[in-house]
Amino acid sequence: MKSKQTGITLIGFLVVLIVAVFFAYMAMKLVPAYTEFAGVVKAMNQVSTEGVEGKTLDQVRRDLVRKLDFQYVDDATIHPSDITFEQGASGNQLHVSYDKQIPFIYNIDFLVHFDKSVPVSGNVAPPQ
Repeated sequence: MKSKQTGITLIGFLVVLIVAVFFAYMAMKLVPAYTEFAGVVKAMNQVSTEGVEGKTLDQVRRDLVRKLDFQYVDDATIHPSDITFEQGASGNQLHVSYDKQIPFIYNIDFLVHFDKSVPVSGNVAPPQ
């Protein structure tokens, strides 16, 4: 009675391992950017629940940047010009849109675009 061995060869195992390591390294590079974006969304929700009635755009930007510091968002990630107000279907919306460039391998980078709007209560005062 002959038994036939089944399974993966060493070469096949190395190929599978290389592919798994490649995707693990990619995830290791990208996950921090998405967790940082989760902090941005949390800070935006905090600003929107407080309301913006009577505040200028600069005051709202300062409040948001202060809250971003508590969420461990890097200062170089979001610039004040990335924070705007828009008139949406449900009223005023706080809008943050930014790009993050993440180095990957040698001369290959990931460019990730984040864009989020949250409704706010109240109206922004005109600039003085």
